[in-house]
Amino acid sequence: MKWAQEIERFVPNCAQEEQDKTIMLEWAKHYKENALLRTNTVAHFTSSAFILNETRDKTLMVYHNIYNAWSWTGGHADGNKDFLAVAKQEAMEETGITKLEPITTDVISLDIIPVFGHIKNGEYVSAHLHLSVAYAFSAIEDQVLQNAPEENSAVRWIDVQSLDKECTETEMLKIYNKIMARVESL
Repeated sequence: MKWAQEIERFVPNCAQEEQDKTIMLEWAKHYKENALLRTNTVAHFTSSAFILNETRDKTLMVYHNIYNAWSWTGGHADGNKDFLAVAKQEAMEETGITKLEPITTDVISLDIIPVFGHIKNGEYVSAHLHLSVAYAFSAIEDQVLQNAPEENSAVRWIDVQSLDKECTETEMLKIYNKIMARVESL
């Protein structure tokens, strides 16, 4: 499973990442390719993009329809073993941007994110876990932005200094701050 090797190569910076990495690798070993599918209703792999502008003082976020909050972009692996490609594709679909480059092709963050039960496309989705493999990207600010109505209601650049005021999901803010610190260290 080459896709699991990408997780294996990730070097954790904190106890949370060490533990989440261990759990993700155990899940991948036990469930193999099924861990990449939403049909695994307990936990499945997702990939997200934390997008910064060229000067790295703004981040591109979407206003997520389900959580009613400003959020990074991302989505389910749905069987795709190329997490970087999933993150990039989801970012482009959810924001309308067409020019997006990885700051590094290495995983920038591993996180197990709880998802509460919700309605999607008219159907109830039970609570489950997203095994999030995240990447950092850079994009030019002057690109035309367009939301994806089925996913989000708005797209905009947010000053990273005001992210703590804009982001209402405190647990996600911890992840964003962790990623920004890691990008600064590159």
